[in-house]
Amino acid sequence: MASNYAGLLAEKLDQAGEGKQARLIRERLARAPVALASVQDASNGVSFGNLPVDGESHLHTVDVSHPKEDDAPLLLPSAIASRIGEFIANVQRYDELARVNAAMPSRLLAYGLPGTGKTKLARYVAAKLNLPLLTVRCDTLVSSLLGQTSRNLRRVFEFAQQRPCVLLLDEFDALASARGNERDVGELQRVVIALLQNIDAITESTVVIAATNHDRLLDPAVWRRFGFRVPMPIPDTALRKQLWAQFLLPYTIEGIDLNHLADISAGITGSNIEQVCLDTKRATVLASGSEISELELTRRLGLNLAITSGILLSTVEAEIHWLREWSPKHFSIRALAKLYGLSTRHIGKVIKEGSDHGTQERLRVNPGSTQTPD
Repeated sequence: MASNYAGLLAEKLDQAGEGKQARLIRERLARAPVALASVQDASNGVSFGNLPVDGESHLHTVDVSHPKEDDAPLLLPSAIASRIGEFIANVQRYDELARVNAAMPSRLLAYGLPGTGKTKLARYVAAKLNLPLLTVRCDTLVSSLLGQTSRNLRRVFEFAQQRPCVLLLDEFDALASARGNERDVGELQRVVIALLQNIDAITESTVVIAATNHDRLLDPAVWRRFGFRVPMPIPDTALRKQLWAQFLLPYTIEGIDLNHLADISAGITGSNIEQVCLDTKRATVLASGSEISELELTRRLGLNLAITSGILLSTVEAEIHWLREWSPKHFSIRALAKLYGLSTRHIGKVIKEGSDHGTQERLRVNPGSTQTPD
């Protein structure tokens, strides 16, 4: 009966000149038999009550979460924040925009270095829209069986269309890498083709967010499917200052020079700043302190910068020598002695004989691997 009434509504909309709305209803009706059959038989993993699963491992290919708006806002550069606001408005007022042929498909591609907030952006959008977030699990979605990955993709997209949600395709380059390179194989080409076909088949009002750290690896055809493209950059000085203030809450920032922190943290991501603040707040609690020590905060920042740069500091002596080299203004012999609970004589000896202690063990690693996930 519901299908019959929906069909009548589509006819009325056609007669009233609302052709696009009628088409959207008919698209939903075309999928209705599949959805109803899935409810009765959940074995294929595409029902309302069951998450889609990989046919080989029988593990879920998506994770479901229900993000809520945090007290702390998502901090972004002004132009990018404006673009995100436009995307959210496009989703919320899609029908209104569609009536004047001004609606864009609700698809957003976020790209940038690890730790710049791409996953947090998806959670923010889902919270703003008050929708569940479906995060695709590439570890189970990509199967070793020929053709299974494409079938998994189809199940995920069918599931996403059965109820309003935000579908997040994280690590998007794993599914949408450019075709035709020398390392390409036929199965990878079929996955990209299946991905493109599934994106084209979903209704334009279905919210899809793709996130990648390697935008240059994406197939050119993928870019055309995303009208909203948002680069996630390393935060500038002004944004770093806001991030320091936000992540230090609920501790007071009185007496902490945020301008100086923003200056000396140039080049790191918001995720790194968050990690430094978490480490410092945890140390404050464990030491039964009531206030954040700016010296301890600066020490944690220095150690984080060393890790991000691929510098291995495996001993206290290595840390002391590195901090002294990095910021002698802050890390005097007396300050280091206080931080590490050592005598000033011992600190002086460490600094003087730093190279003998192996204080600059520079083990080069992939900088991306040391960043906190976004």
